[in-house]
Amino acid sequence: MSFPVYRAALAAIGIATMLAGCVSGPAPSNLLTSVYAPQQITEKQDGHPEGDWITVAPVSRGAPTCDWQVPRELDTYRRASISEFASQTAPLAPGDRLSIRVLGDSDSLSGTYVVDSDGSVRLRGIAPTRAGGGSLEDLQEALRVRLVGAGIVKPLRNAVSVSLIESAGVSVSVHGAVFESQAVRAGERTPESRIGLKEGDVSGDANVSRSVATAIRAAGGVRPDADVQRIYLIRDRAYVELDLSGLVYGWAATDIAVSAGDRIIVPSRKCFDAKLARPTPLTPPGIRVYMSNLTRSANNNAGAAIGKETTSLPYGTRFLQALVAANCVGGSYMQSDRRAVLISRNPINGQSVVVERDIEKLVREANRDAFDPYLMPGDAIACYDSRWTNLAEAIGMVSQGVSTVTPAILLDNAL
Repeated sequence: MSFPVYRAALAAIGIATMLAGCVSGPAPSNLLTSVYAPQQITEKQDGHPEGDWITVAPVSRGAPTCDWQVPRELDTYRRASISEFASQTAPLAPGDRLSIRVLGDSDSLSGTYVVDSDGSVRLRGIAPTRAGGGSLEDLQEALRVRLVGAGIVKPLRNAVSVSLIESAGVSVSVHGAVFESQAVRAGERTPESRIGLKEGDVSGDANVSRSVATAIRAAGGVRPDADVQRIYLIRDRAYVELDLSGLVYGWAATDIAVSAGDRIIVPSRKCFDAKLARPTPLTPPGIRVYMSNLTRSANNNAGAAIGKETTSLPYGTRFLQALVAANCVGGSYMQSDRRAVLISRNPINGQSVVVERDIEKLVREANRDAFDPYLMPGDAIACYDSRWTNLAEAIGMVSQGVSTVTPAILLDNAL
């Protein structure tokens, strides 16, 4: 066989072999119980890749139906009125800054003090005095009694005065239908917003960030399945039920202050509410999404302009918008036959789900919203090349391979 014929045959065999990989791979399979939002499932007539949905339990096809139950642990607590919790003066907490003045003292004992991590205030000459969990009046009387008992001050009613300079953040536990169930700090201040550091001696502080809504935001915000009309705040052995839906929909809501050691429960309705998939005082302002767009024209993410700004998206972003941010949409129309997958996780049961979409159909069809899912924090997106790109890649690889063996063939002919 002559060299030109041999080279043509080798190329034909290589191209035929490589073209087998140019077809799209099988659509991903998922457990039906992993469905979180209705847009994650399409029907076969929509033209999008539809893998097998495996049923491991008798559940209906589509997003789960709404269901709501009162947390059973509340049965052991007393139900209080909102006014009872809201009227309570926030007790002192570790980190609070106080101004303590002792009558007749200029600078030995009088000054600015910070409540210690164990909840105590330490004045020279007396044992640490408990402050955390009590009121200013309680601390003021306790200091007066101890200073009088130590013979440091005379037994006068106004021997000691205590005033609040700054309320620090408090530790609160948040769990339930939030993205990050954990203990959080509500009302924590930045160095630039500290009170009294520049103004000099001040008195009084209203830390509006020490609230239920702020604590929920610090726990990642509510998920789209959250019941924002029934949020529970537990303090000591009592609880209140709060309706914070006004913070989402734009009407009045009663958001009350939290204290150190409070617990917040956000129940789940077990169904997806699209109105909670947008920035609000109860939901996250933005999300971080992982993206991959590895094509022949952009063989790395940096070349595809995928960086911090494109992977940090506003909450409420949909799959198609993120595909544009990942540069998976546009370019040569010959390469429009691309597909993309969304890798997500059902936050209710922790099961993963992989959704595949035909990008061009997602762009062109009028009913795109029915199968264009909302993105959740931590989702991942990957774009696959079109058949034309795969064909060009295959031909390029075969051509490179043929060129590589040419010197060996020439050398063999020479021998």
